[in-house]
Amino acid sequence: MSENLKTCASKATIGLFYGSSTCYTEMVAEKIVSELRESQGKAIVDLFNIADEPVTTMESYDFLILGIPTWDYGELQEDWENIWDDIDELELTGKTVALFGLGDQVGYPEWFLDALGYLWAKVCNQGAKTVGYWPVDGFKFEQSKALTADEQYFVGLAIDDENQFELTDDRITNWCRQILKEFGLNSSKN
Repeated sequence: MSENLKTCASKATIGLFYGSSTCYTEMVAEKIVSELRESQGKAIVDLFNIADEPVTTMESYDFLILGIPTWDYGELQEDWENIWDDIDELELTGKTVALFGLGDQVGYPEWFLDALGYLWAKVCNQGAKTVGYWPVDGFKFEQSKALTADEQYFVGLAIDDENQFELTDDRITNWCRQILKEFGLNSSKN
């Protein structure tokens, strides 16, 4: 990691890591960073594209936000796929992680947000505590690997920009408020 990133990483409270092939996950990540900055009145998130940053940087943060899109028939996005096994080497015990995922509930209703579910299981296996569960209300899909055991929630924020773009901004705003509380980080503006 460059000296500049080390300095930056030491100032923020949350590390947000995402993978994005078509820029949609990147745009959602940037909206999350902006929303958290606005609600806190200061920059509290360092933003990283996992294609450019070693996955071990995650260990530098007590609070993490991880963003992953689901590709085609429940597949991982290529940048996440490239570092997938590296996650098994991370020590995430004591870390609190919120996840968000992008998917297409109409085009791929049998695999909606599957990659989100895979990533959730992966970080849980590394000792992380997860927060930021999102209700399934308002979505229509057949199956998902990203559901809680009771199937009432996704294991993270669910975004479908393909079919529900008009709902994305409100979902991000509400989820950011939710995870700040679940992280135990009080908003300076509320």
